[in-house]
Amino acid sequence: MATSLEYANAQNKSIKMTNPLLQQSTLQYQAPSFNLIKEEYFKPAFEYGLEVHDKEILAIASNPAKPTFENTVLALELSGVDLKRAKVLFYNLTGSNTNPTLQSLETDYAPIFSAHDDKVHLNSKLYNRFKAIDLKVLKGEDRKLTEYYLQVFELAGANLSDADKQKMKDINGELASLGTLFGNKLLIARKNGAILFDNVSDLDGLSASDLAAAKIKATEAGHDGKYLIGLQNTTQQPLLQNLTNRATREKIFKSSWTRAEKNDDGDTRQVLEQMAKLRLQKAKLMGKKNFAEWKLQDQMAKTPERAMDLLAKIAVPAVAKAKSEAKEIQDLIDAQKGGFKLEPWDWDFYSEQVRKAKYDLDESQVKPYFELTTVLEKGVFFAAKKMYGITFKQRTDLPVYHPDVVAYEVFDTDGKSMAIYYLDFYTRDNKNGGAWMSSFVEQSHYLKQKPVIVNVYNFEKPINGAPSLISFDNVTTMFHEFGHTLHGLFANQNYASLSGTSVPRDFVEFPSQINEHAALDSEVLKNYALHYKTKEAIPQELIDKIKKAESFNSGYHVTELMAASTLDMSWHSVENEADFKPTLIFEKEALEKYGLLVNEVPTRYHTPYFAHIWSGGYSAGYYAYTWSKTLDYNVFDWMNANGGLTRENCERFRKYILSVGNSVDLNQAFKELIGHEMEIEPYLRNSGLLEK
Repeated sequence: MATSLEYANAQNKSIKMTNPLLQQSTLQYQAPSFNLIKEEYFKPAFEYGLEVHDKEILAIASNPAKPTFENTVLALELSGVDLKRAKVLFYNLTGSNTNPTLQSLETDYAPIFSAHDDKVHLNSKLYNRFKAIDLKVLKGEDRKLTEYYLQVFELAGANLSDADKQKMKDINGELASLGTLFGNKLLIARKNGAILFDNVSDLDGLSASDLAAAKIKATEAGHDGKYLIGLQNTTQQPLLQNLTNRATREKIFKSSWTRAEKNDDGDTRQVLEQMAKLRLQKAKLMGKKNFAEWKLQDQMAKTPERAMDLLAKIAVPAVAKAKSEAKEIQDLIDAQKGGFKLEPWDWDFYSEQVRKAKYDLDESQVKPYFELTTVLEKGVFFAAKKMYGITFKQRTDLPVYHPDVVAYEVFDTDGKSMAIYYLDFYTRDNKNGGAWMSSFVEQSHYLKQKPVIVNVYNFEKPINGAPSLISFDNVTTMFHEFGHTLHGLFANQNYASLSGTSVPRDFVEFPSQINEHAALDSEVLKNYALHYKTKEAIPQELIDKIKKAESFNSGYHVTELMAASTLDMSWHSVENEADFKPTLIFEKEALEKYGLLVNEVPTRYHTPYFAHIWSGGYSAGYYAYTWSKTLDYNVFDWMNANGGLTRENCERFRKYILSVGNSVDLNQAFKELIGHEMEIEPYLRNSGLLEK
């Protein structure tokens, strides 16, 4: 008769043999076998992966041999393969194509995964083995990986007493559950915040395709003959610039602003207030005065004071510029005898008119030149070939997780295949808002892995065979997210933990922002900006107008970003729990304190739906977009002084930035690239806050 241990081993072997999540994909570069993956496979894969990883950690920590890089650091780096594979697939799907089953699993496993991470990073025996390794005998990535893990242990609390470690585990488990709850509530809030209109006259100004899409959404929601306008994740909504009915604009704006504060199942306030307090408790356990001080230790900024100093220096001229822009808009309203004071829901509608008057540039003139697939293949891909020599081939044979997803194979400058790349363009109710890059497989020379990457967007899906026309802002978003993809594609590391985009938050946006500049490169723009009907290239006159208008509304855009960044830092700089106040009061007082409570310019994300900082990993880190943008503008100036986006300059950028991952000192790499440290003046000038 088989023993219970033998039975358990046989059962585990059966699970591994029959569950595709527990097997390395046989597709090229381990691209996921989406056609084989079923929802019911995730739970057994998690259970198996957790059990195996526990055994691996125990073996490393209990190894009687003297700690070495190979038997300790490398052993940890190579552990947990099955668990990681299952989690990577799971969280990509919960972000882009979720359902109640996956949401329930996410809720159940968030605290379990948190506890598992703590079991690793708060393991004293394991940590002591790392501390016993002589760093002086290690070189290159071996040393960097060891230093990386030591910092991970110490930031997690490996130096804490046993009693405090238990407190940390409890806090982390609760935060993981609350983060998942926040995300799920926000999906509900976004869906419930959609606005239903009975009469098409209320939507005067929208295009025929926008109206048709709104009608289909209403029908799908059970409201035949009506019109449903869904919400984007930001405060301002793209359609506001076209709507002529002021009451409609106000209704849509207020629905966006109040989406997650309605005392219903989509209200996030209680959840985020609990999270803020728990994060403070976590920081105090670590001997820090606030969460931001704890969080920024491994970032380029190092301290919240340095981050806030940058934000404050940019906020002052940004607010001044925004107020002058508001006066221009108010003057236009008065000239039209509007008889009302400018409100946030009026800004985009009237600023679009100001733009037309100042630059003779009409969004409706420009949009026909930006068809989605053309922008991708003749714009994003063309620029990548011009700048780095890489090329793309569509792969219709690879399985995808949703019919809208497309796949490409990527080839390096020498013609050798280097990666698989997926794109998921269109918005869905079961997809998180915004746009992002993620990896299904991370590059690693040691593991002989090449990158498998996905870019996810939330563009409106065209209907009835209509072309997918996007705004120039969305064009910029495509180039931005592809900049993250380039960072992943050009990864050149031995170890996955140091590879590609595995860098500090305030550095990771830098490569993506540099790539935005390619969207306005004259050669690139003329290649992709083709009229969807006539196929004629965009006229030079229109290009000149776009470039002249590039810094239009810069006061508004930078102010809304500074407000969001300051809000994030304010929530995470509180030093005493008693200083927390109800969400809406806390937000108002924080913005007032820093001179960012500007009625006409609402924060880019209102606290109750600020997903970046409550469930998206950017807690005390939203300033990173500004820090990275400052790096970007410094490099952009250097490139322009040396011939622009030339192959030579871009190859240098690839060498010093895109290919190094987190394997070198990134401040030093930046300095080696352009010859000096980051300066603020390029940001102020290039963003239109100072005269060029």
